Amino acid sequence: MSDTAPPTLPAGGGIDLSADAYPSDSRYANDDLRPVPLAERRWTTYNFVALWIGMAHCIPSWTLASGLVALGMDWKQAVLTIALANVIVLLPMLLTGHAGPKYGIPFPVLARASFGLRGANLPALIRAAVACCWFGIQTWIGGQGVFVLLGKVFGGWADVSKVGGYPWTLWLCFVLFWVLELAIIYRGMDTLRRFENWAAPFVLVGAVVLLVWIANKAGGFGTLLDEPSQVGWGADFWKIFFPGLMGMIGFWSTLSLNIPDFTRFGKGQRAQVWGQTLGLPTTMTLFALMSVLVTSGSEKVYGAAIWDPVALAGKTDNVFGLLFALITVFVATISVNIAANVVSPAYDLANLAPKLINFRTGALITGVIGVLVMPWKLTSTPELYIFTWLGVVGGLLGTVAGILIADYWIIRRTVLHLADLYLPNGRYWYSGGWNWNAVIAFAVGGVLAVGGSYSTVDAKGAKQGPFPVDGLIPFLKPLADYGWAVGLGSSLILYVALTKARGARV
Repeated sequence: MSDTAPPTLPAGGGIDLSADAYPSDSRYANDDLRPVPLAERRWTTYNFVALWIGMAHCIPSWTLASGLVALGMDWKQAVLTIALANVIVLLPMLLTGHAGPKYGIPFPVLARASFGLRGANLPALIRAAVACCWFGIQTWIGGQGVFVLLGKVFGGWADVSKVGGYPWTLWLCFVLFWVLELAIIYRGMDTLRRFENWAAPFVLVGAVVLLVWIANKAGGFGTLLDEPSQVGWGADFWKIFFPGLMGMIGFWSTLSLNIPDFTRFGKGQRAQVWGQTLGLPTTMTLFALMSVLVTSGSEKVYGAAIWDPVALAGKTDNVFGLLFALITVFVATISVNIAANVVSPAYDLANLAPKLINFRTGALITGVIGVLVMPWKLTSTPELYIFTWLGVVGGLLGTVAGILIADYWIIRRTVLHLADLYLPNGRYWYSGGWNWNAVIAFAVGGVLAVGGSYSTVDAKGAKQGPFPVDGLIPFLKPLADYGWAVGLGSSLILYVALTKARGARV
């Protein structure tokens, strides 16, 4: 138990921190990492709903169902899997998001309570590395979308000299995307809030327009809705369902860690709880269903299922339609990328060296790394994308989430001593700035979650992925398909056990 009484909450349920609560020159604080003052916590339920609509309505989200269908599911099984995954991931999202409106702190500062002031850099940098890769993926996909659609508007757009194997016009679209994303986030979180407010309904209208357009051309939907499952509901289905489910959870497991980066601006718990509940599972499920319906219509019209919304939009010869699709892809990709993949690493990198890196500098570093890693190859096959990339990432991030939830909800019962999160030698300093209970729980949970990672074999006997077919650690292979759940559960239990056994001060 804590040795001091819990702080008294104001009427709004949030806790403020006076400017002199800790030294202004603390090496563990800057203007971006300090708690958001109560007066500046003004995000409403609509702001959080709009945030999720803006993030969920992107090209990778649209093609999630296609990856599952390509692996043998029918459309009902694919939509069910996606819906269930997002209901499951919503729970840790709400649990970790609680600290945002209450204390006004971002994810890396919250992690200091469990990992220590220095140790928090471990989960923060893991989250930042994942976000940088995602930033590269989304920016490249968005640039490709603009390139394809502009090629339809301006003939010969792709018939130009190549640089690095790609037309220079594609690189131009990529760079344009990159610059616009960083320009928006560079102006700060309030600009992001305003952008998401109008981007969300615009993108939703764009998806509906695509559905109406293809339905009109098809005179109804094609045969895809009647296509039977290739795996049925027996043993073959479950072999795909569980890794697929973990992969779908892994898609948003990143945000289940750093959601306090957004909820810290919330007016209260009601805003973040209702906003996320109304925004995440409903939007993702509806989007998956729309993608199936649109693809079904494309099969009837063009004789082949077209899962890529950009390729499908490019089928029209109407200039206005092409321009509308171009703007929709632009807005959709930018809205998800800057919210999901720039905000977090900006804070995470600032946490690494608060006196040298602020939020804006962290965003620029993210942009540069996102270009250098060139991670678009991860989406080359559904096996690599769903099982390897999303599965491994989900396993590691689930491990961190388990520790955060255990510490904040079970050990501390949501009571944090806010000033100590910025003070060396305070209650969160532990041993030289590291809480080794959290490090041990992370190491063990991480090995259990991803140690059995394996690659599948295609019909020709070729290995699909970077891991051994028998798994990195063969006896852990049976756990690999449940990586996120294994990581979260094992790290949560171990962290609580170690903390209770050692009688750590809370």
